[in-house]
Amino acid sequence: MVMFRTGAITVGAVAILSGFTLALPEMRSVSYDRGAASEIPGNAQFKPSETEGANDERPVIQHQALPQPVQAIYMTSCVVGTPSFRSKLVELIEETEINSVIIDVKDYSGTLSFSPESDAWRPAWESAKCGTRDMKEFVALLHDKGIFVIARVAVFQDPFYTAKRPDLAVKKSDGVTVWKDHKGLSFIDVGAREYWDHIVDLSKEVYNLGFDELNFDYVRYPSDGPMKDIAFTHSKSYAGDDTMQANLEEFFKYLNSKLDDETLFGKYKHVGHGRDSATPWTSVDLFGMTTTNYDDLSIGQVQERAAPYFDFIAPMVYPSHYPKDAFGYGNPNQHPYEIVYYAMKTGVSRMVSSTTPLQGFAHTRVGTSTPPVYQKPTYTGDKLRTWIQDFDYGGNYDVAEVKAQIKASRDAGVKSFMIWAPSNIYTRGALESTE
Repeated sequence: MVMFRTGAITVGAVAILSGFTLALPEMRSVSYDRGAASEIPGNAQFKPSETEGANDERPVIQHQALPQPVQAIYMTSCVVGTPSFRSKLVELIEETEINSVIIDVKDYSGTLSFSPESDAWRPAWESAKCGTRDMKEFVALLHDKGIFVIARVAVFQDPFYTAKRPDLAVKKSDGVTVWKDHKGLSFIDVGAREYWDHIVDLSKEVYNLGFDELNFDYVRYPSDGPMKDIAFTHSKSYAGDDTMQANLEEFFKYLNSKLDDETLFGKYKHVGHGRDSATPWTSVDLFGMTTTNYDDLSIGQVQERAAPYFDFIAPMVYPSHYPKDAFGYGNPNQHPYEIVYYAMKTGVSRMVSSTTPLQGFAHTRVGTSTPPVYQKPTYTGDKLRTWIQDFDYGGNYDVAEVKAQIKASRDAGVKSFMIWAPSNIYTRGALESTE
């Protein structure tokens, strides 16, 4: 079925959010050398667990157990390919409360930052402008230092793959021409199921490389473009359900079922992960407003419809991305604590609640009341991670502002956080020292 979509995001201010998100990659102005000599120690090696079966002769992949809580910084594909820069970030982790790092393995361009085993993914590495040939060794070095390593995968925003497979792309309303947003970037249709397996194949590559967790971003329908001239030719209709929400949840469900299967990663023996099964932890990035809005923001994202399929939900509650007077605060940039606290506190309340007004595959309608009420799975605040803003956009974000957001998250009942700085230059004074 061809589905047409008209209009912008339901809450006008969200256009600001998504627009800035798409602009972030252009702020990454760093040098790199894909062939640079590695600073990995010559004796860095995997350490098989003594409890593993003695007759298992598969190559061993050593992982790092999940820290409690996760406190992470983000590293771009260009920085991971720049040994001097990435070494500085490793030093920052070792000297502060940070215990985890998120590394781009597939970014907004659709290309990879590492050399894959899969022939299907190799062109995405060969066409990459940034990346590193020693990703596996670098991940091992991080593990040697006790650092939890998360791979960030930008999913449906993929101009590289749409150029190769325009038949799977989001189209203009003519159903033929590939649609592009205001930045000239194209998207894969969420309903293009063939692409789902492509992402599963990449997930296998990444976990078998040694990453401990897979973090999925751009899991949504597009925005910030000519929205009156757009069609989703692969997204199917669901009787009595919202098309965007249902197609996106179907992807979440499919991805979860595949990544929960140990046999997918069976080429290697995975040890040190601290899990009952040799499978990766998973997380998904959602727009910040998903914690407070009860619509899908015209992109398909609903907190309750993502929660059953990932270990962690990470809302991007950057204060600068909220509209004027959000939650009763005139300029959100001047109220970083209040914005993050309200957003995450509301998100926690929705996680712990056993009922919701929102439909979902994992929800059961209670009675016949109008508006409807559904019973849903319940979770604790530990299901959430807060994305913290450490970049100047709409305001100045320095020590006080970053610390305020971290405190707000903790006060709201969310102990884990991930800090986003597109420059990869972090506000050291906002982090507790371990020295």
